[in-house]
Amino acid sequence: MVRILFLLSVFAILLIHGVIALVFPPIWWSMVFFGPLMLIGLIDMVQSQKSICRNFPLIGHLRYLMEFIRPEINQYFVESNSSGRPFSREERSVIYQRAKNVRDTIPFGTQMDLYQTGYEWVNHSLLPRAVDPQTMRITVGGPDCNAPYSCSVLNIGAMSYGSLSKNAVMAFNEGARLNNFAHNTGEGGLSPFHLQGGGDLIWQIGTGYFSCRQKDGSFCPDQFKEKSRLPNVKMIELKLSQGAKPGGGGILPGAKVSADIAAVRGVPIGKTILSPPSHPGCDTPVKLLQMIVKLRELSGGKPVGFKLCIGKRHEFLAICKAMVKTGMRPDFIAVDGGEGGTGAAPLEFSNRIGYPLTEGLIFVQNALVGFSLREKIKIFASGRVTTGFGMVHHMAIGADAIYSARGMMMALGCIQALKCDSNHCPVGITTHDPGLVIGLVVSEKRHRVASYHRNTVKSLSQIIGVMGLEHPSLLRPWHIMHRLDTVRATHLGHIYNFLKGGELLSDALPVDFEEAHKVSSADSFARAY
Repeated sequence: MVRILFLLSVFAILLIHGVIALVFPPIWWSMVFFGPLMLIGLIDMVQSQKSICRNFPLIGHLRYLMEFIRPEINQYFVESNSSGRPFSREERSVIYQRAKNVRDTIPFGTQMDLYQTGYEWVNHSLLPRAVDPQTMRITVGGPDCNAPYSCSVLNIGAMSYGSLSKNAVMAFNEGARLNNFAHNTGEGGLSPFHLQGGGDLIWQIGTGYFSCRQKDGSFCPDQFKEKSRLPNVKMIELKLSQGAKPGGGGILPGAKVSADIAAVRGVPIGKTILSPPSHPGCDTPVKLLQMIVKLRELSGGKPVGFKLCIGKRHEFLAICKAMVKTGMRPDFIAVDGGEGGTGAAPLEFSNRIGYPLTEGLIFVQNALVGFSLREKIKIFASGRVTTGFGMVHHMAIGADAIYSARGMMMALGCIQALKCDSNHCPVGITTHDPGLVIGLVVSEKRHRVASYHRNTVKSLSQIIGVMGLEHPSLLRPWHIMHRLDTVRATHLGHIYNFLKGGELLSDALPVDFEEAHKVSSADSFARAY
């Protein structure tokens, strides 16, 4: 709309000048003022690097003026996000610099208070190693898989087509192809825009079963079999819950349900989509595992896992007991933190429901280790992990690989305008307004996604290298130092309790697991009193 208004303004000014020039010649002096402004605006409309200027010619430069002076402002001002944890200057700067592939070094020493409670660091080794970033991969898929997947340790977190524009989806997928990592589709279905970029996909199946859905909303095995065997689809992820709104289904406002989205999801055009809060066929732990096995068979033996935000602990322990009892198990589990979420969610759900990532991840790690299942199952962590050190932290306490959603959105050009649910995203990421989507140029932004991934994985490899390690799989809780107060610090192995293999299979249970273990059952999610 602004692009159109600008063009109309240019034509109006030229017309007015033409008329006035006929009556009161000469009028060249006013063109000295208006001419450069019109030229800048026209250049804004055709350039592809800055989405704000492309969508908002001329006036968009005000935003970049603020970005220019932001380092000074940030010394005194810290943004907050919906989780309540500050979105630090370090995180913002690192993402933008790495996405733009520009200098990310800083002058004048440490920029943080090293004696602030909660400050974390790792200790370096006198025998550092040169670690090749290309080795930062894991293999997902156990003996039940015919097509295990070599996965990057950093991948694009779940964001649906519908929540995202087609240009955003294509830029993500092409960026994933350029740097050989995976793109999680989110629960909104497998769209043509996911497939045409040629990047590896993790197809997430939500409770709405979009792209594999019967007319009554139930799961369609035939559609799933056909699409899951596409070469781009490398893994399948069954979504049980998510950090943004755990216990609630996905929401897509009717204003964003276009004809394309309706076709992908199999729903009516223009009608708000409310996904069910749970999978009807997975109402017991054993049925959940049977669904995992079924998806693996239908897909031709590709890795299948599930995603959840940890809530009631006995329910996850019930799943673990069912794995031990039946021998059925997922190939991976994605743990989403309560602070996660890139789209719209009710305020109380975002702020007050679900385990934060650190506590949830440690619990899942302990549960799998305690039931002697950990070696057979990979763990993905998702929930505001945006930097190399953030990856080190979460991999030290249990994660094998990381999903980044918010970081990838910012690499794509997100300015946190908080218009995700309004269809008015100014940079064309979370909107389906053609006048705004045009601002996101896929051929340009895909390189920023690839650069952010490449530089962040490089940062991870450098950090573990100076620690004397060869691979992040060697990270342990005692590698992360945590400041307790101004005079005391210790490692995470002393702060959190980490179980030893098989502890939850013995009669002598750890105290902090005793009650949840006692009331959990392999045959039901209900609490066994």
